[in-house]
Amino acid sequence: MKKDIIKSSRLGESYTRIKHDSGLTVCLYPMKGFSSAFAIFGTRYGSVDTTFKTNEDKDFITVPEGIAHYLEHKLFEGEECSAFENFSKTGAYSNAFTSFDTTAYHFSCSQHFGENLRTLLDFVQNPYFTDENVQKEQGIIAQEIKSYLDDPGWRVMFNGLGAVYHNNPVRIDIAGTVESISHISKELLYRCYNTFYNLNNMTLSVAGNFDPDEALKICDEMLKPSKDIGLQAVVPDEPAFVKERRVTQKLYCALPLFQIAFKMPNFSGRECEIKHFIYDIMLESSFGSFSPFYSRFYESGLINDTFSTGVFRGRGFFMPMISGDSRDPDKVYEEVVKELNRLKNDGIPRNDFETVKKTTYGDLIGLFNNVGSVAKSAMSADFYDTDLYELLETVAEITYDDVMKALSDIDTENSNLSIIEPIER
Repeated sequence: MKKDIIKSSRLGESYTRIKHDSGLTVCLYPMKGFSSAFAIFGTRYGSVDTTFKTNEDKDFITVPEGIAHYLEHKLFEGEECSAFENFSKTGAYSNAFTSFDTTAYHFSCSQHFGENLRTLLDFVQNPYFTDENVQKEQGIIAQEIKSYLDDPGWRVMFNGLGAVYHNNPVRIDIAGTVESISHISKELLYRCYNTFYNLNNMTLSVAGNFDPDEALKICDEMLKPSKDIGLQAVVPDEPAFVKERRVTQKLYCALPLFQIAFKMPNFSGRECEIKHFIYDIMLESSFGSFSPFYSRFYESGLINDTFSTGVFRGRGFFMPMISGDSRDPDKVYEEVVKELNRLKNDGIPRNDFETVKKTTYGDLIGLFNNVGSVAKSAMSADFYDTDLYELLETVAEITYDDVMKALSDIDTENSNLSIIEPIER
């Protein structure tokens, strides 16, 4: 067992990261003055991981889209009772999520921490799938998929992803399609579980009011040793250019919704996190609520307070994005492209850059006031081959030249505009 004490001279705090003998990475972050604890048990496995192999496989296997999300649903269901029932007995709140590249299970509690941690480690390590309960779940998830087909906010995003990417599974709904989940079987669920829920591919992160020695003792008792199986999950080859420049759909909504996405090369590990912050600061400096662009077009009525920026990134995908509502999305897109090209020549105002950088740093500091945010961020940082405090240092060291370099690397021609237009009543 290898223990590393991760320290921050800026915060005067530290946490422990352990490579457990079972293969699991364990992050323990006790926080004085807090009354609750939060634990999250996650795996590097999401909706994009449909093609993979291990040392035991001769060739890569491709499984149906949506199987990671399907597996998350089924894992809570034990042979005798659901994990939700066991958590409710102690008054703990529990939940789970599947994203494009992560699946995680978590709980928060103010008492009975040890009992709840045992429940978490137990059900995640003991899947129970039968032909009957797998078939039953298909109808439930199919209804969930259908419910999003008429959701304007959901469709503007996934229509855009489908227009940007040719082959990357990120273009498909995280839950898959009604057709794809119809091919999911008990055998496939076990195959994916045994591949991606190997402890060498997972992290347990705990923060808040708990005893680290107790947590580690429970890990020693309950974690099942796992050998490294040489997991390789690959994303299909992807052309550099967007598939479509513009895509529209009509749905019931008050105003047209839009999403502007700029396709970029993929970044991995720590570099992805660094680029994420650089591009986030660049976008906010250029189009944030105090920028000249925002003020001018907010006052003109072209945009409203739904106008926002962000970076969509993960394993195998990276896109700066701008979204919101507008009566004229095409005009917004035209003005955004025009402003990006202007800023490439004139430069982002340095004062705006400094303000956004300080705000971004302050937001990161604010994460340390919430036990759930600390636990989730420590797990996420580990998945990106970094740590919580290194993220702080990353933001502190971002320079004006870094941001201008990011701006110059955006190809405005390699972009997509996704629009949801209102159906006239």
